[in-house]
Amino acid sequence: MVDETEPSAEDREREVLELVRSSRDKIKRELAKRIIGQEHAVEQLLISLFAGGHCLITGAPGLAKTLLVKSIAQLFHLQFQRIQFTPDLMPADITGTEILQEDDTGRRKLTFMRGPIFTQVLLADEINRTPPKTQAALLEAMQERQVTAAGVRYELDQPFFVLATQNPIEMEGTYPLPEAQLDRFMFNVVVDYLPENDEVAVVMKTTSGRDAAIESILSGEDVLAIQQLVRSVPVAEDLVKYAVRLAAASRPRQVGTPEFINDYVSWGAGLRAGQFLILGAKARALIAGRAHVTVDDIRRLAAPVLRHRILTNYKAEAAGITIEQIIQRLLETVKGPIE
Repeated sequence: MVDETEPSAEDREREVLELVRSSRDKIKRELAKRIIGQEHAVEQLLISLFAGGHCLITGAPGLAKTLLVKSIAQLFHLQFQRIQFTPDLMPADITGTEILQEDDTGRRKLTFMRGPIFTQVLLADEINRTPPKTQAALLEAMQERQVTAAGVRYELDQPFFVLATQNPIEMEGTYPLPEAQLDRFMFNVVVDYLPENDEVAVVMKTTSGRDAAIESILSGEDVLAIQQLVRSVPVAEDLVKYAVRLAAASRPRQVGTPEFINDYVSWGAGLRAGQFLILGAKARALIAGRAHVTVDDIRRLAAPVLRHRILTNYKAEAAGITIEQIIQRLLETVKGPIE
């Protein structure tokens, strides 16, 4: 017998869709209390969160990367932890370790003490400053949403969102992330210097009075419901083919690869690029209040999806060709279904 009081799947989807639409302006308004400018970075972080992905954030020190991440955690009422990655950091410092404890009866037993990775929003600050062994400790957690210690699996709380920062200025004594780990990040979000007017506003705001408190708009359960709704957003097959062609065109020495890719690229984007382009486009459409994906959604996300998946060669470096220029040429070369 069907419980008529239980909402149907369609009713639940409509409720979540209305929740996203009604929360859109509130989210922008609350973040504006702390964050000035950086609209593209804010949008990409929100898209990644709603799509269930992780982000790599690249930017110079002092550009409010930590403040942005912490503000998003507060906005969605999520647990927040920050790990400062250093050369002496060990995997157990992140995941946790077993310690010997004595109970009330005097018996000793090993007890697992959870590390800072057991949170919902994890800021991995300067991830390229720690050795590969410690970087790899994040792999299982990012992909499987779990941690294995002493043969026992521990589930992480959901939603689980990793944001790792990199300082692009100081590269001496760092450990660049391997391609396999870079590929697990949905976006590489670039946080750049602000225009003069925005920078003046930041200085005025941060040197007078206290920081404004951010009101929680949504909960972790709401985020999980939105993540589920994102995957049900319809997308035309032609748009999926466009995303796949865009990623495939970045791979050198393949059939149909543009000549400039063969000249300047040593390694192109893999299968995850196409998946994240479509998943991100669905989340972007939902945030914009649309129930369908457009070509513009995919094109707007090409840079954050591809910039950490394309490796340039020495010829590009000698010619001063950047990743951003290569992605722009890809967008000009690979035509969409309505172009």
